[in-house]
Amino acid sequence: MIKGLYEAHLPVTNLQVSIEFYQKLGLKLYKHTSKVAFFWISEGESWLGLWEGAEASIPYHVSLRHIAFQVDLEDIKQAKAWLEERGINVRATFGLEPKEPIVIPNQAHAMIYFDDPDGNHLEFITRLPQEIDRSDKLYLSEFENLYLSKK
Repeated sequence: MIKGLYEAHLPVTNLQVSIEFYQKLGLKLYKHTSKVAFFWISEGESWLGLWEGAEASIPYHVSLRHIAFQVDLEDIKQAKAWLEERGINVRATFGLEPKEPIVIPNQAHAMIYFDDPDGNHLEFITRLPQEIDRSDKLYLSEFENLYLSKK
């Protein structure tokens, strides 16, 4: 039945600032009013709603203020530079500096994290071809060396 995620919504304090930020990420503005904007993530397939209001000042909690955008493996390798070219800082996570994407080997995902102007936690994520039975976190280049050495 379920094929993917169609929509997600985030609170923002300044809709115009947020519109500009999400356009930098390459999302296409679909429509907006004075307090709500909708962006296509994949046109006709998935979108993001931004809602201006006091809710944006509620402290962050991952279950309420986190969106992960699916990207290809080759794109995630370039994601840090791509974001920084647009003035968007990548942030440390899992105790690792954001020098390249981070991998959780036993989940086979590579990810890179950044925040929008309201502190909503955003992520680029890609599925990797194989899980490795390790629960620690490591950099993508380290994972590739492990994975390629097992082939």
